[in-house]
Amino acid sequence: MKPYLLKGHERPLNFLKFNREGDLLISCAKDHHPTLWFSDDGYRVGTYNGHNGAVWTCDLTWDSEKLITASADSSVKLWDVASGKDLFTFKSQEPCRAVAFSIGDRMAAYTTDQFMGQPSQIHLVNIADDLSEQSGDVIKSLSGPKGRVTRIAWTDLNRTLISAGEDGFVRRWDVETGKITAENRIHDADIKDMQLSKDGTHFITASGDRTSKLVDSQDLQVMKEFAFERPANAAAMSPIADHVVVGGGQEASQVTTTAGKAGRFESRFFHKVYQEEFGTVRGHFGPVNAVAFHPDGRSFCTGGEDGYVRLQHFDATYFNLLNKQEL
Repeated sequence: MKPYLLKGHERPLNFLKFNREGDLLISCAKDHHPTLWFSDDGYRVGTYNGHNGAVWTCDLTWDSEKLITASADSSVKLWDVASGKDLFTFKSQEPCRAVAFSIGDRMAAYTTDQFMGQPSQIHLVNIADDLSEQSGDVIKSLSGPKGRVTRIAWTDLNRTLISAGEDGFVRRWDVETGKITAENRIHDADIKDMQLSKDGTHFITASGDRTSKLVDSQDLQVMKEFAFERPANAAAMSPIADHVVVGGGQEASQVTTTAGKAGRFESRFFHKVYQEEFGTVRGHFGPVNAVAFHPDGRSFCTGGEDGYVRLQHFDATYFNLLNKQEL
Protein backbone atom coordinates (compact mmCIF):
# COMPACT_ATOMS: atom_id res chain seq x y z
CA MET A 1 0.00 0.00 0.00
CA LYS A 2 1.27 3.44 -0.91
CA PRO A 3 -0.40 6.00 1.33
CA TYR A 4 -1.48 9.54 0.62
CA LEU A 5 0.16 11.82 3.19
CA LEU A 6 -2.23 14.63 4.07
CA LYS A 7 -0.59 17.63 5.66
CA GLY A 8 -3.21 20.10 6.81
CA HIS A 9 -2.53 20.38 10.53
CA GLU A 10 0.32 21.93 12.47
CA ARG A 11 -0.39 20.02 15.67
CA PRO A 12 -1.30 16.41 16.65
CA LEU A 13 -4.43 14.76 15.26
CA ASN A 14 -7.27 13.88 17.64
CA PHE A 15 -10.08 12.39 15.55
CA LEU A 16 -11.03 11.25 12.04
CA LYS A 17 -14.53 10.85 10.61
CA PHE A 18 -15.83 9.72 7.20
CA ASN A 19 -19.27 10.77 6.06
CA ARG A 20 -21.89 8.10 5.35
CA GLU A 21 -21.12 7.86 1.62
CA GLY A 22 -17.39 7.87 2.27
CA ASP A 23 -16.43 10.57 -0.22
CA LEU A 24 -15.56 13.09 2.51
CA LEU A 25 -13.17 12.90 5.46
CA ILE A 26 -13.05 15.29 8.42
CA SER A 27 -9.92 15.56 10.57
CA CYS A 28 -9.80 17.20 14.01
CA ALA A 29 -6.58 18.28 15.69
CA LYS A 30 -5.15 20.46 18.43
CA ASP A 31 -4.60 23.36 16.00
CA HIS A 32 -8.21 24.66 16.25
CA HIS A 33 -9.14 24.07 12.56
CA PRO A 34 -11.17 20.98 11.53
CA THR A 35 -10.26 20.12 7.94
CA LEU A 36 -12.28 18.65 5.06
CA TRP A 37 -10.65 16.27 2.56
CA PHE A 38 -11.77 14.22 -0.44
CA SER A 39 -11.21 10.63 0.65
CA ASP A 40 -10.38 9.30 -2.81
CA ASP A 41 -7.18 11.24 -3.45
CA GLY A 42 -6.66 13.23 -0.25
CA TYR A 43 -7.41 16.60 -1.84
CA ARG A 44 -7.78 19.28 0.83
CA VAL A 45 -11.11 21.04 0.33
CA GLY A 46 -10.86 23.57 3.16
CA THR A 47 -10.96 24.28 6.88
CA TYR A 48 -13.63 25.30 9.37
CA ASN A 49 -12.39 28.40 11.16
CA GLY A 50 -13.91 29.61 14.41
CA HIS A 51 -12.66 27.53 17.33
CA ASN A 52 -10.03 28.89 19.71
CA GLY A 53 -8.96 25.61 21.25
CA ALA A 54 -8.15 22.02 20.40
CA VAL A 55 -10.97 20.26 18.52
CA TRP A 56 -11.43 16.82 20.07
CA THR A 57 -14.23 15.13 18.12
CA CYS A 58 -16.83 15.70 15.42
CA ASP A 59 -19.84 14.14 13.72
CA LEU A 60 -21.69 14.52 10.41
CA THR A 61 -25.40 14.38 9.63
CA TRP A 62 -26.81 11.55 7.54
CA ASP A 63 -27.03 13.79 4.45
CA SER A 64 -23.53 15.24 5.01
CA GLU A 65 -24.90 18.78 5.07
CA LYS A 66 -24.00 19.68 8.66
CA LEU A 67 -20.93 19.11 10.79
CA ILE A 68 -20.77 19.38 14.58
CA THR A 69 -17.49 19.80 16.50
CA ALA A 70 -16.55 19.81 20.19
CA SER A 71 -13.64 21.92 21.37
CA ALA A 72 -11.55 22.72 24.41
CA ASP A 73 -12.61 26.37 24.00
CA SER A 74 -15.85 25.43 25.83
CA SER A 75 -18.00 25.43 22.72
CA VAL A 76 -19.73 23.07 20.33
CA LYS A 77 -20.18 24.43 16.84
CA LEU A 78 -22.58 23.54 14.05
CA TRP A 79 -21.17 24.06 10.54
CA ASP A 80 -22.37 24.00 6.95
CA VAL A 81 -20.19 21.31 5.38
CA ALA A 82 -20.18 22.72 1.84
CA SER A 83 -19.51 26.40 2.60
CA GLY A 84 -17.64 26.14 5.92
CA LYS A 85 -20.04 28.65 7.47
CA ASP A 86 -20.37 28.68 11.24
CA LEU A 87 -24.13 28.11 11.63
CA PHE A 88 -24.52 28.05 15.41
CA THR A 89 -22.49 27.82 18.63
CA PHE A 90 -23.53 25.97 21.77
CA LYS A 91 -21.65 27.70 24.58
CA SER A 92 -20.56 26.03 27.79
CA GLN A 93 -18.64 26.94 30.93
CA GLU A 94 -16.42 23.85 30.69
CA PRO A 95 -14.22 22.35 27.95
CA CYS A 96 -16.21 20.17 25.54
CA ARG A 97 -14.89 16.81 24.39
CA ALA A 98 -17.19 14.22 22.74
CA VAL A 99 -20.11 14.93 20.41
CA ALA A 100 -22.58 12.84 18.39
CA PHE A 101 -25.73 13.39 16.35
CA SER A 102 -28.73 11.26 17.23
CA ILE A 103 -30.22 8.82 14.74
CA GLY A 104 -32.21 11.08 12.43
CA ASP A 105 -30.12 14.16 13.32
CA ARG A 106 -32.89 15.86 15.33
CA MET A 107 -30.78 15.94 18.49
CA ALA A 108 -27.15 15.98 19.50
CA ALA A 109 -25.26 14.98 22.62
CA TYR A 110 -22.00 16.50 23.78
CA THR A 111 -19.86 16.07 26.86
CA THR A 112 -18.13 18.61 29.10
CA ASP A 113 -15.07 17.90 31.24
CA GLN A 114 -14.83 18.12 34.98
CA PHE A 115 -13.72 21.73 35.57
CA MET A 116 -13.68 24.33 38.36
CA GLY A 117 -15.74 22.18 40.69
CA GLN A 118 -18.25 21.18 38.02
CA PRO A 119 -18.61 17.43 37.32
CA SER A 120 -18.28 15.96 33.85
CA GLN A 121 -21.66 15.86 32.13
CA ILE A 122 -23.47 14.77 28.99
CA HIS A 123 -25.74 17.46 27.52
CA LEU A 124 -28.60 16.92 25.09
CA VAL A 125 -29.69 19.64 22.66
CA ASN A 126 -32.23 19.87 19.85
CA ILE A 127 -31.10 20.44 16.26
CA ALA A 128 -33.66 22.58 14.42
CA ASP A 129 -34.43 22.15 10.72
CA ASP A 130 -34.74 25.93 10.43
CA LEU A 131 -31.60 27.61 11.77
CA SER A 132 -33.56 30.74 12.66
CA GLU A 133 -35.28 28.60 15.30
CA GLN A 134 -32.09 27.00 16.62
CA SER A 135 -31.65 27.37 20.37
CA GLY A 136 -28.63 26.83 22.56
CA ASP A 137 -30.76 25.61 25.46
CA VAL A 138 -29.77 22.28 26.95
CA ILE A 139 -32.86 20.09 27.20
CA LYS A 140 -31.27 17.59 29.59
CA SER A 141 -27.95 17.07 31.37
CA LEU A 142 -26.74 13.66 32.50
CA SER A 143 -24.12 13.45 35.26
CA GLY A 144 -22.68 10.84 37.54
CA PRO A 145 -19.24 9.54 36.57
CA LYS A 146 -16.02 11.09 37.81
CA GLY A 147 -13.45 12.06 35.22
CA ARG A 148 -13.85 12.91 31.56
CA VAL A 149 -16.36 11.26 29.27
CA THR A 150 -14.22 10.65 26.20
CA ARG A 151 -16.75 9.15 23.75
CA ILE A 152 -20.52 8.91 23.35
CA ALA A 153 -22.83 7.17 20.89
CA TRP A 154 -26.59 6.91 20.38
CA THR A 155 -28.24 3.51 20.11
CA ASP A 156 -31.58 1.71 20.55
CA LEU A 157 -33.40 4.22 18.30
CA ASN A 158 -32.21 7.14 20.46
CA ARG A 159 -33.52 5.61 23.69
CA THR A 160 -30.00 4.95 24.96
CA LEU A 161 -26.62 6.66 25.04
CA ILE A 162 -23.40 4.68 25.45
CA SER A 163 -20.46 6.50 27.00
CA ALA A 164 -16.81 5.68 27.60
CA GLY A 165 -14.72 7.48 30.21
CA GLU A 166 -11.24 7.98 31.51
CA ASP A 167 -12.20 5.91 34.57
CA GLY A 168 -12.22 2.79 32.37
CA PHE A 169 -16.01 2.39 32.52
CA VAL A 170 -18.50 2.03 29.69
CA ARG A 171 -22.06 3.01 30.58
CA ARG A 172 -25.57 2.84 29.17
CA TRP A 173 -27.78 5.87 29.86
CA ASP A 174 -31.55 6.06 29.58
CA VAL A 175 -32.16 9.22 27.56
CA GLU A 176 -35.66 9.72 28.98
CA THR A 177 -34.76 9.50 32.67
CA GLY A 178 -31.10 10.47 32.51
CA LYS A 179 -30.19 7.48 34.68
CA ILE A 180 -27.39 4.95 34.24
CA THR A 181 -28.99 1.59 33.39
CA ALA A 182 -25.78 -0.44 33.16
CA GLU A 183 -22.05 0.06 33.61
CA ASN A 184 -18.95 -2.07 33.45
CA ARG A 185 -15.30 -1.29 34.13
CA ILE A 186 -13.68 -3.02 31.18
CA HIS A 187 -10.29 -1.25 31.25
CA ASP A 188 -7.70 -0.56 33.94
CA ALA A 189 -6.82 2.82 32.41
CA ASP A 190 -8.57 5.59 30.49
CA ILE A 191 -10.62 4.71 27.42
CA LYS A 192 -9.31 6.84 24.59
CA ASP A 193 -11.60 5.70 21.78
CA MET A 194 -14.92 3.91 21.23
CA GLN A 195 -16.54 3.14 17.87
CA LEU A 196 -19.85 1.39 17.24
CA SER A 197 -20.21 -1.38 14.69
CA LYS A 198 -22.24 -0.70 11.55
CA ASP A 199 -25.31 -2.46 12.99
CA GLY A 200 -24.85 -1.04 16.49
CA THR A 201 -24.85 -4.43 18.21
CA HIS A 202 -21.31 -4.07 19.56
CA PHE A 203 -18.48 -1.58 19.80
CA ILE A 204 -14.71 -1.50 20.07
CA THR A 205 -12.62 0.43 22.58
CA ALA A 206 -8.97 1.44 22.86
CA SER A 207 -7.29 2.14 26.18
CA GLY A 208 -4.09 3.25 27.83
CA ASP A 209 -3.92 -0.18 29.53
CA ARG A 210 -2.52 -1.53 26.23
CA THR A 211 -5.65 -3.38 25.16
CA SER A 212 -8.51 -2.95 22.73
CA LYS A 213 -11.78 -4.71 23.49
CA LEU A 214 -14.90 -5.77 21.62
CA VAL A 215 -17.97 -5.15 23.78
CA ASP A 216 -21.66 -6.09 23.50
CA SER A 217 -23.81 -2.95 23.27
CA GLN A 218 -26.64 -4.37 25.37
CA ASP A 219 -25.03 -6.01 28.40
CA LEU A 220 -21.60 -4.30 28.13
CA GLN A 221 -19.78 -7.61 28.43
CA VAL A 222 -16.38 -8.02 26.80
CA MET A 223 -16.50 -10.46 23.87
CA LYS A 224 -12.94 -10.23 22.55
CA GLU A 225 -9.66 -8.64 23.62
CA PHE A 226 -6.75 -7.52 21.46
CA ALA A 227 -3.37 -7.04 23.15
CA PHE A 228 -1.21 -4.05 22.19
CA GLU A 229 2.40 -3.63 23.32
CA ARG A 230 1.99 0.11 23.85
CA PRO A 231 -0.96 2.30 24.91
CA ALA A 232 -3.82 1.90 22.42
CA ASN A 233 -5.20 5.29 21.35
CA ALA A 234 -7.74 4.34 18.68
CA ALA A 235 -9.52 1.33 17.21
CA ALA A 236 -11.94 0.73 14.33
CA MET A 237 -13.81 -2.20 12.75
CA SER A 238 -13.99 -3.05 9.08
CA PRO A 239 -17.55 -2.79 7.68
CA ILE A 240 -16.98 -5.65 5.22
CA ALA A 241 -14.71 -8.11 7.02
CA ASP A 242 -14.03 -9.57 10.46
CA HIS A 243 -11.05 -7.28 10.87
CA VAL A 244 -10.14 -4.59 13.38
CA VAL A 245 -7.33 -2.05 13.29
CA VAL A 246 -5.76 -0.68 16.46
CA GLY A 247 -3.44 2.32 16.55
CA GLY A 248 -1.26 3.73 19.29
CA GLY A 249 2.32 3.81 20.44
CA GLN A 250 4.49 5.03 23.26
CA GLU A 251 3.19 8.08 25.13
CA ALA A 252 3.90 11.32 23.28
CA SER A 253 5.83 12.70 26.26
CA GLN A 254 8.30 9.79 25.97
CA VAL A 255 8.73 9.85 22.21
CA THR A 256 12.08 11.65 22.20
CA THR A 257 13.67 8.98 24.37
CA THR A 258 12.87 6.07 22.07
CA ALA A 259 13.56 5.07 18.48
CA GLY A 260 10.52 5.03 16.21
CA LYS A 261 10.59 1.26 15.82
CA ALA A 262 10.74 0.70 19.58
CA GLY A 263 7.92 3.18 20.14
CA ARG A 264 5.59 0.99 18.04
CA PHE A 265 4.03 3.93 16.21
CA GLU A 266 1.93 1.67 14.02
CA SER A 267 -1.51 0.39 13.11
CA ARG A 268 -2.00 -3.31 13.75
CA PHE A 269 -4.63 -5.51 12.13
CA PHE A 270 -6.34 -8.33 14.03
CA HIS A 271 -8.93 -10.90 13.11
CA LYS A 272 -12.10 -9.89 14.91
CA VAL A 273 -13.11 -13.42 15.93
CA TYR A 274 -9.82 -15.32 16.32
CA GLN A 275 -7.94 -12.31 17.77
CA GLU A 276 -4.87 -13.14 15.66
CA GLU A 277 -2.67 -10.32 14.40
CA PHE A 278 -2.15 -10.58 10.64
CA GLY A 279 -0.71 -7.26 9.56
CA THR A 280 1.08 -4.08 10.59
CA VAL A 281 1.21 -0.69 8.88
CA ARG A 282 3.92 1.78 9.88
CA GLY A 283 4.74 5.30 8.78
CA HIS A 284 3.90 7.82 11.49
CA PHE A 285 6.72 9.53 13.41
CA GLY A 286 4.81 9.47 16.68
CA PRO A 287 1.83 7.77 18.33
CA VAL A 288 -1.22 7.02 16.21
CA ASN A 289 -4.07 8.99 17.81
CA ALA A 290 -6.97 8.27 15.43
CA VAL A 291 -8.07 5.56 13.00
CA ALA A 292 -11.13 5.18 10.79
CA PHE A 293 -12.31 2.69 8.18
CA HIS A 294 -13.89 3.91 4.95
CA PRO A 295 -17.59 2.92 4.83
CA ASP A 296 -16.93 0.64 1.84
CA GLY A 297 -14.08 -1.11 3.68
CA ARG A 298 -11.62 -0.61 0.84
CA SER A 299 -9.43 1.94 2.60
CA PHE A 300 -8.63 3.32 6.03
CA CYS A 301 -6.92 6.37 7.46
CA THR A 302 -4.79 7.17 10.48
CA GLY A 303 -3.93 10.41 12.24
CA GLY A 304 -0.78 10.84 14.28
CA GLU A 305 1.01 12.96 16.82
CA ASP A 306 3.19 14.10 13.91
CA GLY A 307 0.29 16.13 12.45
CA TYR A 308 -0.13 13.92 9.38
CA VAL A 309 -3.17 12.04 8.14
CA ARG A 310 -2.20 8.91 6.22
CA LEU A 311 -4.85 7.69 3.78
CA GLN A 312 -4.30 4.04 2.84
CA HIS A 313 -6.12 2.25 0.00
CA PHE A 314 -5.93 -1.53 0.32
CA ASP A 315 -4.22 -3.33 -2.54
CA ALA A 316 -4.92 -6.73 -4.10
CA THR A 317 -2.89 -8.54 -1.42
CA TYR A 318 -5.39 -7.54 1.28
CA PHE A 319 -8.41 -8.69 -0.71
CA ASN A 320 -6.72 -11.98 -1.61
CA LEU A 321 -6.17 -12.53 2.11
CA LEU A 322 -9.80 -11.61 2.75
CA ASN A 323 -11.01 -14.17 0.23
CA LYS A 324 -8.82 -16.89 1.79
CA GLN A 325 -10.15 -16.14 5.27
CA GLU A 326 -13.72 -16.41 4.01
CA LEU A 327 -12.95 -19.84 2.54
